[in-house]
Amino acid sequence: MKTLIIVPAYNESATLPTLIPKIQAYGWDTLVINDCSTDNTEELLLNMDTAHLNLVNNVGLAGVTQMGFMYAAEHGYDAAMVVDGDGQHPPVYIKSLIDKIEEGYDYVVGSRFLTEKKPFTMRMIGSRLLCSAIYQKTHVRVTDPTSGMRAMGHDLLAEFAENMNFIAEPDALTYVIRHGYRFTEIPVQMEERKSGTSYFHNPLKSAGFMFRNLISILFLQW
Repeated sequence: MKTLIIVPAYNESATLPTLIPKIQAYGWDTLVINDCSTDNTEELLLNMDTAHLNLVNNVGLAGVTQMGFMYAAEHGYDAAMVVDGDGQHPPVYIKSLIDKIEEGYDYVVGSRFLTEKKPFTMRMIGSRLLCSAIYQKTHVRVTDPTSGMRAMGHDLLAEFAENMNFIAEPDALTYVIRHGYRFTEIPVQMEERKSGTSYFHNPLKSAGFMFRNLISILFLQW
C-alpha cells in the first residue's frame, strides 16, 4: 500500500532533523508542510532529503493537513497518515495504524487512553466533554478524540482532499463515524514535547478550540 506520512510543522526546527530520518528509516514517503514558521524551519527543510512545502501564510493545523491530503490524493497514494512535527508521535507506531487500513478500516486513530486512564487535568476534562458529545451524535464511544496521530484509506483520503471542512480532529472523527466509514482506535504511547511551539500554547486558543469543536459536533453536523 503506497502511503504518505504528512508532517505538519510550525517552529519545529529542533525536532525535524531527528524525526524525519526516523520515519524514513522505516521506508515511508514523507511530506513536511511548514506552516509559515518564524524559526529556521524553512532553511532547514531546504537542506533535508524530504519532500516539503513552505507556506507563505499561516493557515493553521486543519488547513495544513488538508493540503497534505490533497497532495497525497493527487500523487496517487492509497493511504495517508498524520505525524506531528513536534516529535510526540513515535514513528514506530506508523505500521500498526497502516496495518489496520490494510485490514479494511477507513480511519484509524492512535489513542493514548485505550488502555490507560485519563488524568484529571483541564485538558482531559475537555477531552471527556468531546467524547461525550461524539457519543451523543454517533452512539460510538471513543477514547482520544484530540489525537492527531491518524491514518486514512483511499476513499476517505479522496473525500477529505476534496470536501474537508472540519475544525480539527474531533470534528473530523464525528464526520467519519456518522457517514459510515469504518473506524477504530489502537493503543499508542506518545512522547512529551521537548521544544518548539504548540498550536495551542495559548490557553485562550485551547478554550476556543474546545468550544468550536463542541458547537460543530453538537449543532452543525446534521
